[in-house]
Amino acid sequence: MANISVRTGKLVLDFRYQGIRCREQTALTDTKSNRAKLAKLLIDIDAAIRLGSFIYSDYFPGSSRASSFTLIDKTIKAKMETAASHSQQNTQLYSECPLFSTFSVEWLAENEGVWKTSYAENVKSIYDNYLLDYFGSQRLDEISRTDIIKFRATLTKPQSSGKRISNDWINHIMTQLHRVMVEAAKRFEFTNPYQDIKPLKIDKPLINPLTLQEVRIFLAGVRADFRNYYNVRFFTGLRTGEIDGLKWKYVDFDRRQIIVHETIVNGRLETPKNSGSYRAVHMSSVVYNALQAQKLITRDNEYVFCNGNGNTLDHRNITKRVWRPTLELLGLQPRRAYETRHTAATLWLAAGENPEWIAKQLGHSSTKMLFERYSRYVPNITRQDGSAFEALLDNL
Repeated sequence: MANISVRTGKLVLDFRYQGIRCREQTALTDTKSNRAKLAKLLIDIDAAIRLGSFIYSDYFPGSSRASSFTLIDKTIKAKMETAASHSQQNTQLYSECPLFSTFSVEWLAENEGVWKTSYAENVKSIYDNYLLDYFGSQRLDEISRTDIIKFRATLTKPQSSGKRISNDWINHIMTQLHRVMVEAAKRFEFTNPYQDIKPLKIDKPLINPLTLQEVRIFLAGVRADFRNYYNVRFFTGLRTGEIDGLKWKYVDFDRRQIIVHETIVNGRLETPKNSGSYRAVHMSSVVYNALQAQKLITRDNEYVFCNGNGNTLDHRNITKRVWRPTLELLGLQPRRAYETRHTAATLWLAAGENPEWIAKQLGHSSTKMLFERYSRYVPNITRQDGSAFEALLDNL
């Protein structure tokens, strides 16, 4: 991956070309504007490499590294001279509507600062692993509806690993293709071929929450240093990133609330999933007591739940070393760690809590998802607050 570093007070470009790591020292000092200039240059270099038009000696004349690519530079120049001999009409058409790969680099650069880092990484992986290989060398206005449908057909077949991509992930890939084609069609004034192509059907996922009895068994058998952690997970419905990114400054003991304002994604602090995810989660007595006990352990750290160095937890490591082994040891059915969230929702419903209150606790914008996902857990009689749940917890 290309990056910009500093050496002896000057900025250095660091990228790979033809499988070789290339580092080029510049005369620019480390300032925000200079970094922006070099970031744009790296985008241009990446685009040129993808298009097969990158001539090393043109970008870095006098570089000692350029001599390593003399033959490649000559070959590329010859191809470019041949392309330049095409008719003026073809040249004009090409300049008006670029290749998919060229526009993709520009499109990603324009949105990188707008999207969350984790989302931007997912989108880039879709381009690198799927879209560019198939559409990269095609001109945008030459991509047809048939091309798009054939591309989706390749995704439904078993991949080189023998595994099939899920319909959900295929829809994510197609969404990115749709978005870039919509934007390109507007900018270069051609008819968007991505029309009336419906997403693949996704089977409704089955949830497998723990019963209250299973929660009791789990909490009694889990490692003592993670008992507070799972008490909070089971009885708040916090997402994994929300509880792993929870800081003490967002724990309000006076109001008995947990303020969800940040989350951890791939080890980085980010904003919550959506606007509805910003919320205040009620502390039941079990959660209140667990957090009071946890404060005695990690009160000198920024994060409520952290490792010995005070850093955030690695959820994959916790799942592998704590969650799964505990389920197996206690003879409980294997489940995803995310089932703690479903457990909280179904326990609230079983207690007769108001669905609107539950939806707000979970960060849902409405009760629609609640009824769709947990319909068989919804009782006929509901209350208006958290008191029914408190009564249920008294039996713990």
